[in-house]
Amino acid sequence: MSLLPTTLERIARARVDLRMGLPVILTHDGQALLAMSVETLRQNRLGDLRDLGDVHLTLTARRAETLKARVYDEDVARITVPTDVDLRWIRSLADPADDLNTPMKGPLMSLRGGCPKLHRLSIALVKSARLLPASVSIALPDAEAVAVNYNLTLLSLDAAEPLMNESSPQHPIAAARLPIVASERGRLHIFRPEDGAEEHYAIEIGQPDRSKPVLARLHSACFTGDVLGSLKCDCGPQLNGALDQMGEEGSGVLLYLNQEGRGIGLANKMRAYSLQDQGFDTVEANHRLGFEDDERDFRIGAQLLQELGFSSVRLMTNNPGKIAMMEKTGVKVAERVALKVGENAYNTRYLATKAAKSGHML
Repeated sequence: MSLLPTTLERIARARVDLRMGLPVILTHDGQALLAMSVETLRQNRLGDLRDLGDVHLTLTARRAETLKARVYDEDVARITVPTDVDLRWIRSLADPADDLNTPMKGPLMSLRGGCPKLHRLSIALVKSARLLPASVSIALPDAEAVAVNYNLTLLSLDAAEPLMNESSPQHPIAAARLPIVASERGRLHIFRPEDGAEEHYAIEIGQPDRSKPVLARLHSACFTGDVLGSLKCDCGPQLNGALDQMGEEGSGVLLYLNQEGRGIGLANKMRAYSLQDQGFDTVEANHRLGFEDDERDFRIGAQLLQELGFSSVRLMTNNPGKIAMMEKTGVKVAERVALKVGENAYNTRYLATKAAKSGHML
């Protein structure tokens, strides 16, 4: 029946449910979890969860390291939630905002043994929803009955996991001429992913020859830098500098990827900024939140280039990770074009951290 949702559509639905504070049901090999995002969990629903079973909190290994919680499952930690704690206690484990004021959160009891695959999937889902990477869950004896009774989204790990690990196909939706300051010969292309996530854009300058390496940049969205002119990063100057160089050369493609804050979303980026105000650098802040250094998917950029008919680029970047991913996904990098602009008194430490910890060529 074509009107039934596909697994990809169920994943998109699960993201929305989690953002709205609804639980989702995850199943694998006869086991089932009822999982919710910590960030959007409400006290009354925590009470309802407890009525159904023992509650456990899942954190990433990065966040568990900050909390000195034992990690038995490589990249996630499953922590027992005591019956006498409230929602504030759970959120204090997920959100590092008050870590310096109340560094001792424990003692924390981590589970060992059993299969953590469904807990790992719950973290992947809340991350993809741009929420704090933390979930609460209970084991379910009868997933189908609960899904029907409460009208909840049900996802099978075997069906969902391969799609979660893939880069969603990007489809061209619309394009039109768009004169911009850098070049009156601009054209904006809109691409929409199949998985219901954010749309991405390509700004084409002039009429680049598809048979030659095109001057290109993968630029991750930065509301604070690109729109507000933030001095905490170099994103705005990089965006304008790249477009200006393409305008001067008469051709080029800038891919504007909606992966704010290195892929963690604007709200989490502001949380990271708040941690930076406490003295942590950009990588340390991401880790305290429970994220990796960089959560972006550069495969999207390669897909857009290929959709536009380009197979080789002169890539404007200081990030070796972008070069490696282009080559890995079949787009030849004929030349790296350095883009060193925008350093100021406010972002000097940020740029130094990118060079020292993320290998940027600055």
